[in-house]
Amino acid sequence: MKIQANTIRPGNVLEHQGKQWAVTKIQLIQPGKGNAFIAVEMRDVETGTKTNERWRTADSVEKLDVRQIDCTYLFKDDAGFHFMDKETFDQFNMPEDALGEKGAFLQDGMDVTVDTIEGKPVSVNLPQTVVLEVVEADAVVKGQTQSSSYKPGILENGLKVMIPPFIEAGTKIVVNTEDTSYVERYKG
Repeated sequence: MKIQANTIRPGNVLEHQGKQWAVTKIQLIQPGKGNAFIAVEMRDVETGTKTNERWRTADSVEKLDVRQIDCTYLFKDDAGFHFMDKETFDQFNMPEDALGEKGAFLQDGMDVTVDTIEGKPVSVNLPQTVVLEVVEADAVVKGQTQSSSYKPGILENGLKVMIPPFIEAGTKIVVNTEDTSYVERYKG
């Protein structure tokens, strides 16, 4: 199915130069002069090699039909991330580089959807938000206004996120999995 390049999203699988590519990152670039274009980071489904491609936003690309299956994340080991199909209870694994930064958000027992082409898993779709604990947070500097200043914090999964000054180490927060941004303090 042909789609416009500006509708490409992470997790899509594209047919390009005779190969199947799973999109891992996109960035819309609008130069001062000329037309906007989209920079796409992709991973070859077969070999796992990565490439970057640029298209004008009006270009059309071939998006492959992908079947989504509901899965549960089980664990991670040297072979990669292990999942179980909720319907058939079949277990399979995906290499670490297939998930990229998304892998840091996986938690034991998490419900995810896995995109497959011809039965082969190619990408994982995470929930929009996850709850994580802040393990390290900088001290608040006196004189900073609370409304506009954020400070760096490190989450239990090792990722850095900008958090409001009132969040301290040991606090659980809700994090957006798409852009690793703070959403709110966890109310649970």
